[in-house]
Formats: sequence, structure tokens, C-alpha cells
Amino acid sequence: MSVATWMCKKLNRWFPRPVHPFNLANEGKKTYAEWQFERGEQTLQFYLRFTSKEDMFTGKEVLDIGCGAGGKTLYYATLNPRHVYGIDVVEHYREEATELARKKGLDKVSTFVTGDAANLSFPDDKFDTIIMNDAMEHVDDPIAVLNECHRVLKPGGRLYVNFPPYYHPYGAHLSDVIGIPWVHSFFSEKTLIQVYKDLVSSLPDGEKRIEFRIGRKDSGEEYFSYINKMTIKRFEQIKKSVPLRVRFEHHEPLRPFLSVPARLPLSREYFVKMVVCIFEKA
Repeated sequence: MSVATWMCKKLNRWFPRPVHPFNLANEGKKTYAEWQFERGEQTLQFYLRFTSKEDMFTGKEVLDIGCGAGGKTLYYATLNPRHVYGIDVVEHYREEATELARKKGLDKVSTFVTGDAANLSFPDDKFDTIIMNDAMEHVDDPIAVLNECHRVLKPGGRLYVNFPPYYHPYGAHLSDVIGIPWVHSFFSEKTLIQVYKDLVSSLPDGEKRIEFRIGRKDSGEEYFSYINKMTIKRFEQIKKSVPLRVRFEHHEPLRPFLSVPARLPLSREYFVKMVVCIFEKA
């Protein structure tokens, strides 16, 4: 064990872990899909400064990109859309989502598919509303995904994006077992991979978590394949590369008293809780 690995594990004992759906599922408290459904309204809170739930969903064709186990998608299905589709790259999520839809009597207004958002199987001009809630930081090719969103949106349709920037306190997406805020600013990716593996090794779903979060480059080097390290600066460059126009944008600070550092170029990456952007197709 390296000194850095030892130090990280020791330090981690002093920090409580945030509530995480993987751990709730392991403890038998609720499934990931159920957790998502309960938090469905929270996924919309930042958009409601500009629009309303009725405007987003009532009578609309809706696509939820990065739907996970489909819980939030099914919450959207309760808001009177014409139909809502959920897409994710993880195959077993489709099965979990479809089962929950049946249980909640929402299977007639919802459809779940497995696929890559950079290569959508839907026709041009199909959707009124597309939602990417906590998904922009996960896609492999963000520009390709946004271009696909533009293709499948109807003229006047809107894309709703929100994501925590990479240098958010838990932007490394390891908080299921590592509670240290900004841990990825203090330790190397190699160290964090080893710490993560060690901490999940005894868990019932440990192997599944490792497979889910960690990939291997052509060189053989391991890396966190689950995230693309999306920063505010990178997102601002991406916005300039796609044909969608921005109708609303907001950077939510970690806390109200941190609003000033959340606006400053040198500190905002660390003190912004959520980047919120609403695009529209002309």
C-alpha cells in the first residue's frame, strides 16, 4: 500500500459519507429506482426559475437522457406528458425501470431503451422536451450528444441540462464510500482508484461498482471511465460548438454565502453546486 493510499483511507474515517442510493440499496432501505422516483421533483428545481412543470411536460413528448434506473423518468411520467422515454447505456437499468413502471401503472406512458445518446435511434424533430439531469458529466462525447439532441428536438423544443462541475466537493462521484470533500483535488486518480477498490471490495455489490466506475485505456492504465471530468470552462466551450441557443443559464453556489467565490473565474469550479442551462432549438 502506498503512503498516499494509506493517508487517504485514514483521512476518510473522519468524514461521514453523504447519503447514496447504492448504499441504501445494500441496506435494503430502497432500490435505486425508488430513490430516483422520490427525488424526481428535485431534479427540476433549478429549471423552475425560468419555466414551469406544465410547460416542460403537459402533453409533451419527453426524452430523459441518462435515466439510470428510471425512477426520475417515471416521476416525469406523472406530470401528464404525451409520452416519456428514458435512455441509458446500462442494460439492467432498462429492466429495473420497466418493472417499476408496471408497479406504478405508468407503463403505458413510458418506454425505456438501452443506447448511446450520441447515436439516438429516434427520428428527427420528435421531442418537445429533453432532460439531461446529472448526465452531462458522464457522456463520452458531449458535443455529439448535444448535436443529437438538436436533431431529435422539434423546432422550439428545449433541452434542460444540469450537472455538478468536476471540482464540486463530490464531483469525482466516489461519495458512496469516500466522504472527503474535494478528494480528487488532493489525491491522484491512481491513488483514488486503489482506495475505491479497497473500500468496496467487501461490499455485496463491490465488483459491480468497480466495473461501473473504472475502465482501462488501450495502454492498460485504469481510469475513472464513469465521468468525463466536465468543468464549467469546458462546458462554456462546448456550448459554442452546437447549434442550440441558450435561453437560460445559472450557476448555483454550494451555499448562499459562497455566491461570490461561485462567480469568480478562479474559484467557481470549486464552489458551484450545479451548472444549469436551458437550450432551445430555433
